[in-house]
Amino acid sequence: MIKDNLAGIGMTSQRTRSRLVSRLREKGIKEESVLAAIESTPRHIFIDEAMAHRAYEDTALPIGMGQTISQPYIVARMTEILVDSGIMGSVLEIGTGCGYQTSILSQVSFQVYTIERIEALQKLAIERFKALELNNVTYKFGDGFLGWPQYAPFDAIIVTAAPDNIPKALVEQLAVGGRMIIPVSQPSGDQHLILLEKTEDGMSQQDVETVHFVPLLSGTI
Repeated sequence: MIKDNLAGIGMTSQRTRSRLVSRLREKGIKEESVLAAIESTPRHIFIDEAMAHRAYEDTALPIGMGQTISQPYIVARMTEILVDSGIMGSVLEIGTGCGYQTSILSQVSFQVYTIERIEALQKLAIERFKALELNNVTYKFGDGFLGWPQYAPFDAIIVTAAPDNIPKALVEQLAVGGRMIIPVSQPSGDQHLILLEKTEDGMSQQDVETVHFVPLLSGTI
């Protein structure tokens, strides 16, 4: 768990964070390790100071560069789905963004590998990881479509932006017995959250729910 006496980053009250967790429980989040991680994580340090008063609302918020910090429910839902596999040794995250989802993953897995294509966002996220003393996060500036073959296979993969199709490289880098959770854009214009599970016999796919993410873009900027 993240220490609650973090100097210099202005923790909000425990009551405020506990209210957010209560709302997530009401929406159906049950995994206690995920709820505990969200309750201990200072979401306000991952957004601009001008938006900090909205940090514990259950809503997505802008973080600049056309990107957003995901709604806490979506963060909890996607993380819970991965944790339910029972295998959270190494996790690959595509789209570090502000680092909030990364910090939650770091508390429910052994090692997180996270890739971001916008260098300015990554630099800010790294500062937050250091402030929170997250020692099990390895980060990379690069193209998320390519994954991170150096550390594959991964027990879990989470993608925090929506491609038009599931990247083949990510499927190949998922371990047998592992899970990938990814939002995928549909021809209708909707986005569906998809759960992929790799078995000895192949890959199964399940449509979880409709979501809204920024597009997953290839390359680096």
